[in-house]
Amino acid sequence: MPAQSNRIRRARSLSKMSQQTLANAVGVQRSAVAQWERKNGAHPSMQHLVAIAVVTGVSLEWLGTGRGMIKPGTEIWTPAVIGEEYAQDDLEALCLKSIRKIPLRMRENVVALLVLAAKSS
Repeated sequence: MPAQSNRIRRARSLSKMSQQTLANAVGVQRSAVAQWERKNGAHPSMQHLVAIAVVTGVSLEWLGTGRGMIKPGTEIWTPAVIGEEYAQDDLEALCLKSIRKIPLRMRENVVALLVLAAKSS
C-alpha cells in the first residue's frame, strides 16, 4: 500500500495543483506540503489531512489509510473493514481469540474441521 506521502502527492497531482497552491488552500507554507510528500517526512495533522481531502476532492479514508475510493464514484470501492473478519457475538469472539493462539499447522486443521462441520449443517 502506498505511503501517505505518496497519496498526498497523488491527490495533489490528480487535482492539478502545485505544492504552493495546495499550501495556500490548506493554510500552510509550501515547505509543509513538501515535507508531507517526502518519504519519511512529517505527517499532516488531522485538521490538515481533512483540508487536503476537501481541497483536492479525494476521500479522507483513502488519503489517511489507502483504503476506499480515491474519488467518490470513480473506482471500485474497497472497504476499510470487512465485516466477516470480526466476531458477531461472544461465542465467535472466543473462537477467534482461541484460534489465533494456536500454531498455524494446527489452525489449518481446526479450520478444515469447521468447514466440514458447516457443510454438513
